[in-house]
Amino acid sequence: MIFFIKLLLAHLIGDFLLQPARWVVHKEANKVTSKYLYLHVLLHFLVTMVLLWDLAYWKLVGIITLSHYLIDLGKLYANPYFKNKNIPFFIDQFLHLLVLYACAYYGNLAEHSLWLISQLDWGLVTAVTFVTFPAAIVMGKLLEGFANQIELDHKSLPNAGKYIGIIERLFVLVFIILGRWEAIGLLIAAKSVFRFNDLKETNNRKLTEYILIGTLVSFGLAILTGIIYTRV
Repeated sequence: MIFFIKLLLAHLIGDFLLQPARWVVHKEANKVTSKYLYLHVLLHFLVTMVLLWDLAYWKLVGIITLSHYLIDLGKLYANPYFKNKNIPFFIDQFLHLLVLYACAYYGNLAEHSLWLISQLDWGLVTAVTFVTFPAAIVMGKLLEGFANQIELDHKSLPNAGKYIGIIERLFVLVFIILGRWEAIGLLIAAKSVFRFNDLKETNNRKLTEYILIGTLVSFGLAILTGIIYTRV
């Protein structure tokens, strides 16, 4: 495990801490001819070797470095085909992690992968999955009648409310699993403080009631999910 952690740390240092934004811009503009692409890959090799501190791993690190170059190069040429630039970024990072995992456990890759799958808490996976988008859809259905009566006179980020709800439900679920019920109260208080100014300025009673109902339903779904997970 420590071997994989060192490989992961080297990746985080090389891909984020030691890669200035101007390198990224230069790579996207010049692609395979960018000098920073090769400097970036060289830094990955050096950082990984330093963290492992064993010359016997140079071939393995060479494979990781070569794969890093090919994955980064593929992302540079694939970027223009994606309207959402986050998609190639996350695909890129996933492939890097996949290579690191395969290199760390190449001796017993299949056995270790099966062991990891066997260790999954499927109840927790189901609970986490539910409080994200499924719960958001359920809330949308429950509050649909109220939403049609709300007139918004201000602009907000697209789908901001949905993602705020998902994050808050995940927090609530974690707090319940950890047995920290008091933290849920602090979360509700914090959200109320942030919402207070908006509601005071709009002076819209329907909007206030809608937000209050939505918050209570959101927290209620997360609490119910957490109780079911911890008691079953």
